[in-house]
Amino acid sequence: MIALSTLAAFVPAALALNITPGADMMFCLGQGLKSGARPAIAASLGVAAGGMVHVALAGFGVAAVVAAQPALFDLIRWLGVAYLLYLAWGALMRPGGAQPTGQPAQAARAFRAGLMVSLTNPKVILFVLAFVPQFIRPEAGSVLGQFLVFGAIIGIGGVFVNGGVGVFAGRARTLFAEDGSAARWMRRITGGIFAGLALRLALLERA
Repeated sequence: MIALSTLAAFVPAALALNITPGADMMFCLGQGLKSGARPAIAASLGVAAGGMVHVALAGFGVAAVVAAQPALFDLIRWLGVAYLLYLAWGALMRPGGAQPTGQPAQAARAFRAGLMVSLTNPKVILFVLAFVPQFIRPEAGSVLGQFLVFGAIIGIGGVFVNGGVGVFAGRARTLFAEDGSAARWMRRITGGIFAGLALRLALLERA
């Protein structure tokens, strides 16, 4: 069982990380501009699910192996770059205008996109290995269980923060969806966000 004192130290630190603008927040912002509020929330859930996979791998010790293997680390990184560029291209090429139908399908695609972006971002591996073990206490019980609890706390906070940002972007998209010029600019901004995230990931250096 995790001590209350440990949780009291971890929760504020996790919240500070959640509200700090980063790649996950920008990705959900882009999803909100691209598809609307509901897909943006689904994207934040996908990002959180991917984060939980990374945390579980860290608990099993797999993440440390990946971080220590330059070739494997870079393979994951370049897969992430390619996927983000694919999303950028899709955002730029998608026809403008409102999309009132097919929301469940859009949400499912957004969830998968969030999951893929998280899983192919090796920076998450480095973050988990650097941050979470500071709060792990082997004498408190299962190390994997503690990793999962801490990962769930980060993930839930991320869903609220990143999902909220995405909902805000989705509302803005709805306001301007009927304006052809504004819709084109939103596509360009969305594509630029995804391309910028790809460039950021491409320039990532292993710690």
